[in-house]
Amino acid sequence: MFKKLTLTAAVLLALPTGAANAADTKGVVTTYADIAHAMYTDSLATAETLRGAIGNLTADPGETALMAARAAWLAARVPYQQTEGYRFGNPAVDDWEGKVNAWPLDEGLIDYVDASYGKSADANPYYTANVIANPKISIGGKTIDASKITPALLSDTLQELDGVEANVATGYHAIEFLLWGQDLNGTGPGAGDRKATDFDPKNCTNGNCERRAQYLTAAADLLVADLKDMVAKWADGGEARAYVTDDPALGIGAMIQGLGSLSYGELAGERIKLGLMLHDPEEEHDCFSDNTHNSHYYDQIGMASIYNGRYVRVDGSVVEGPSLASLIAAKDAGIAAAIEGAMQNATAKMTVMKATADARIMAYDQMLGEGNDRGNAIVQSVVDGLVAQAKAIEKAASVLGVTAMAFEGSDSLDNPNAVFK
Repeated sequence: MFKKLTLTAAVLLALPTGAANAADTKGVVTTYADIAHAMYTDSLATAETLRGAIGNLTADPGETALMAARAAWLAARVPYQQTEGYRFGNPAVDDWEGKVNAWPLDEGLIDYVDASYGKSADANPYYTANVIANPKISIGGKTIDASKITPALLSDTLQELDGVEANVATGYHAIEFLLWGQDLNGTGPGAGDRKATDFDPKNCTNGNCERRAQYLTAAADLLVADLKDMVAKWADGGEARAYVTDDPALGIGAMIQGLGSLSYGELAGERIKLGLMLHDPEEEHDCFSDNTHNSHYYDQIGMASIYNGRYVRVDGSVVEGPSLASLIAAKDAGIAAAIEGAMQNATAKMTVMKATADARIMAYDQMLGEGNDRGNAIVQSVVDGLVAQAKAIEKAASVLGVTAMAFEGSDSLDNPNAVFK
């Protein structure tokens, strides 16, 4: 089930006069915005490649085309996950992000599901609505015309339908579900195993193959459109760029807030520790594809890129400039060294997790399994590394004059007993 994150407090950002050189802060936030634009541009380019691969799959369904579309989805996650450090500090990003990366989702809204999924959920009347199988949906006196599956239907009608956040109809994870299907392996080996014939009207499995292809196409088109919008927001004159560059003091605060909140409440807490506490594979971020180890790893790589003011693009070129790291070092070399050490440690822990999964020794959902001491320890070490990283970043706030800040929290870290209530 979807678990909404709750901000622990609003953030008030201010740099008092003399807290940092104005020219230095302007250069740092400009680099920050330039890297954001590059990351989202790379995300857009890989999403366009994904859309092309999906077009090939729906035009001529086959296992080779399905594997190519899955590979394109995995590649598209690499630059996008690196952008997540821009969340929690910029309204233009926070108001938009749920369109493309909301998770987990009640997949029964979209398509057929296994009997083990159940038929209903108290919090979601559309838990098994199955839009792909039902051109018209009538629930609670409300009728939805889904006869034409279009991007507008997905974004304007189905996304968060009835105010339920688990009704995720758009973005990477809706596409992931359609490409892989449910992962029914629990904490055992294996990912989702949807067949290409689910998209083949001439040799259709599980019914509604044309509509399933229409949904997948609409979701891919919408993902590209949403990413184009975010690229524009970080271009010269865009609202996301203007938010951090028009007032460099605000921009510096947004950097600290974004990195600290992603490290602590979002990644260490809601995405990792919660699943470990519950030993629940449903809490893994890329749960259909078994790609969660990469999802977490590239979040960390993105945070390091943002902090150090240096991003290596998909094509190998580099965007770099004055960095938050150098700004902090100029004010307090000890704090800067502590942050660098904490980031290196967190990255090393992430690397162990990623290498273990990449080598097929143990997938991330297996690491979460109850009684898997080795896997649990790998995941816990990542949590510990991220928490230490957030605490190190927090110490930079006072040095830079950023005041009244509270990072995103998580019951799994702040109030563990509440998780089991």
